[in-house]
Amino acid sequence: MTVNKGLSSLANSNPNFSNQGLENAINQLKIGWVIKGFDLDSVIASNTVLTTSQKNDLKDTIHNIQYLNLGRVFGDIIRHTKTILDGTIVFLQNPDTEDTASFLEILQTVQSIQGLIPNIYGVSAESKNRAVNDHLGTLNNIFIETEDSSAPVFTTLKQSISFIAGASLPQETALETAYDNLKNFINSVVGDSTDFQQTLNTFATAVATAHTNFNTALNAEPYLTKRTQLSIDQGRIETQVALETSNLSGIRTYVESVTDYQSYVGLADDPGLRKLMTRISQTPAWISYFDNYVENFNSINPVYTTSSDSDKESVIDAIYTNSGLPDVRDALDLISVAGKTKRDSRIDTAGFDSLTDAQIITEACRQLSITTTGRTIYSQSESLLNNMNQHDRDEIARRLDLNESANTIS
Repeated sequence: MTVNKGLSSLANSNPNFSNQGLENAINQLKIGWVIKGFDLDSVIASNTVLTTSQKNDLKDTIHNIQYLNLGRVFGDIIRHTKTILDGTIVFLQNPDTEDTASFLEILQTVQSIQGLIPNIYGVSAESKNRAVNDHLGTLNNIFIETEDSSAPVFTTLKQSISFIAGASLPQETALETAYDNLKNFINSVVGDSTDFQQTLNTFATAVATAHTNFNTALNAEPYLTKRTQLSIDQGRIETQVALETSNLSGIRTYVESVTDYQSYVGLADDPGLRKLMTRISQTPAWISYFDNYVENFNSINPVYTTSSDSDKESVIDAIYTNSGLPDVRDALDLISVAGKTKRDSRIDTAGFDSLTDAQIITEACRQLSITTTGRTIYSQSESLLNNMNQHDRDEIARRLDLNESANTIS
């Protein structure tokens, strides 16, 4: 159902989606050496003289202590979210004929996955690392807020950065200088520059060395705990970005494969196609599904559906009673007990028409391995009746299990 209030205003305006909330949060973390590192990362990314190969080599060199090179970490998050918003994060198998994904397509596809996974796999999308935040968490403030009492990533990051920067360590100052020197050199390079690779390498190595020295300076308390937290938080960021990239880059292929499974399942209703599937598939699980489809389908009965294991006995009791059971209660009524034996699927009733009720009871006891020697016919009748009534309950329990098995995705 659509909420009409405000709908006209919605339709007459642009949502203007952006990652500004994330960028605002990152701005709060640009403290001390981090702001210098962020400026350097931005210069590298925007430079038009360096080749892609030179940029990648440069970034690899200065990323030797990743949790200190937070400028790049934050730059990567921002660039990552921009590719989500413009759809370029989605891989194109056929770039010449395939359209770039829109943000709306990404949103709708993520939404469809939330229903597809439970229907096909019988588990939540979250358990498959396919929940909404597993695709869009960076845009959805996953680093800024939490659903429990734990501190958000950006909160602990700010605490660690502020504490370390507040110490004004000489190694931090040296790192900031190395950042500035490399940044200034990159800005000075022009299109007609002669060979500058050696100088570029020198400045890059200086940054890497400054990272190492700064890291060593943080190797004792009171800084070690904060350094450890920096590493933990940087790891969480990298893991989240990697998960989103993996999920979104192949989201078209993933959804296509899952919906294909649904389509194949729909073929099972047709006897001819069901038989065909068992003959052409080389996968045992597929053969088993289509081969046993009718048997499993016939086992499904809403009457036997329970919401929990604790309901099982109550359901058995209800079905047992509603089925008119026990249909024989008095073991002294030999006629009724003998008649019940003819309704028990375990008992071979061949020749029973020529036997008396007492003889039928004795023969039924023999078939069910109930002792008859030295026992009166009434004692035999009592044991036989109890056995048959329990079998009625066991049969209901068996059907309940078959229904549960057929209804459980496996």
